[in-house]
Amino acid sequence: MTQPDKPHINRSHLIKLLQEMIRIRRFEERCAELYTQQKIRGFLHLYIGEEAIAVGCNQALEPEDALLCTYREHGHALARGLSMAAVMAEMYGKQSGCSGGRGGSMHLFDNSKRFYGGNAIVAGGLPLAVGLALADKMQQRNRITACFFGEGAAAEGEFHESLNLAALWKLPVLFICENNLYAMGTALSLSESEQDIYRKAEGYKIPSLAVDGMNVVAVEEAARNACTSIRTAGGPFFLECRTYRFRAHSMFDSQLYRDKAEIETWREKGPIVQLTNWLRDYHQLQDPELAEIEQVVEDEVEAAVVTAENADFEKVATLTRDVYTGGSS
Repeated sequence: MTQPDKPHINRSHLIKLLQEMIRIRRFEERCAELYTQQKIRGFLHLYIGEEAIAVGCNQALEPEDALLCTYREHGHALARGLSMAAVMAEMYGKQSGCSGGRGGSMHLFDNSKRFYGGNAIVAGGLPLAVGLALADKMQQRNRITACFFGEGAAAEGEFHESLNLAALWKLPVLFICENNLYAMGTALSLSESEQDIYRKAEGYKIPSLAVDGMNVVAVEEAARNACTSIRTAGGPFFLECRTYRFRAHSMFDSQLYRDKAEIETWREKGPIVQLTNWLRDYHQLQDPELAEIEQVVEDEVEAAVVTAENADFEKVATLTRDVYTGGSS
């Protein structure tokens, strides 16, 4: 990890970045445990290893900006400011969840945070981002719509249609490709003739950049520069954040398509490891302080689990609300 030299990156900010990444990591690890206990059901896609992207990019976004994500969005929700209790309750399918218990793991949503999902369809968030950005431009609101998606989305028609329209109409969209090298179980080298995803955006004359997605400082700087470009020059910006998921695609994935040695190699340069080592090397973090951070996070996670366990499921009488016209209210 290179030494930070930007005015806004000081010790307290770096500690904040570290704690946010640890929050996401411990939340995801706890969700994996709860899934094996059948407390969380359905599909579960974990963000472990990719935390630097959600945390870094959110530093550059304002509260009035919008966010759209994939089905691997728990980390984005926490980084955006959704309460851990509301996210965990949604994982349980409880009524107090951020989507009322109806969305579950893949459909987190919070209008008050301008956090618009959680989309289960690959590339499904991109046209929605274009629509939100178009509305903001028509209303002359100085907002950015940030859209996170995986490299697998680059094979979808919506990817190209969305980039084309955003470029043509000069829409304020920050496209963020989380390139973790495997679209489900297919290696990027087997699915894309052009493996530098940001070059696809260049084909639409969109300013584009590839960044180390395991370095939270690098991600934050790239995102800040991208947002400055969007707010001042107008038009979209494309970031390709090169990262790696340490866990399988989902909890149903046996992960036979990649070697264990490859995973361990990436773990050694994981985002939490990188930042922790840098802080220690420069005498900015001592073990007792790290232990305190871990304890605070552990307490928050366990409190969220207790809240979810004790929360109520939705009553049968209201299950058709917002589903069918004329349903019970």
